[in-house]
Amino acid sequence: MKIALFSSCLLIVMACTTAKESTTTKNFSEKNKDLRYGYSASNPIKVGGVTDGPARERDYLYSLSGPSGEKIWFSRQGSCCAFKTENSPFGDNALLDKYSVTYEGKGDTVTLYLNMYDEDVLYAPEGFKFRM
Repeated sequence: MKIALFSSCLLIVMACTTAKESTTTKNFSEKNKDLRYGYSASNPIKVGGVTDGPARERDYLYSLSGPSGEKIWFSRQGSCCAFKTENSPFGDNALLDKYSVTYEGKGDTVTLYLNMYDEDVLYAPEGFKFRM
C-alpha cells in the first residue's frame, strides 16, 4: 500500500514538473529584428493562454535576463491599450498588460507590453536575453 501511494505521489510531482517546463520553454527564439518588439503597444509580446495568461506572462519574464545574464526585476503596472482579438473571453475586446522591468546595473526601467490573449513565437526584447 505504501509503495502504491509513493508511486502515485511521484507521478503527480513528475506531471507537474513536466507541465511547468513545457510552458517556460515553448516557442522561444533569441532575437527579433524589430527593435520595438515588446516596447510598444503596437508590437507586444504575445504569450497566449487566456485561462493561464498571467502565469504565462510571469513565466516569460522569469525566463529573461540582462545582456550579460543579470537577474531581472519586474512589476506589473496595470492594463492598457485596448485592442480587438477573437481570443478574448470578453467578446472581441482585450487589454495589454504593462510591466516595468530592470536589472542590476541598468540605469533605468523599461516598460514591456504583454498580450496574454494571442500567441506567437517569443523573442527576447532588445537589451535582454533568455536565461536558458
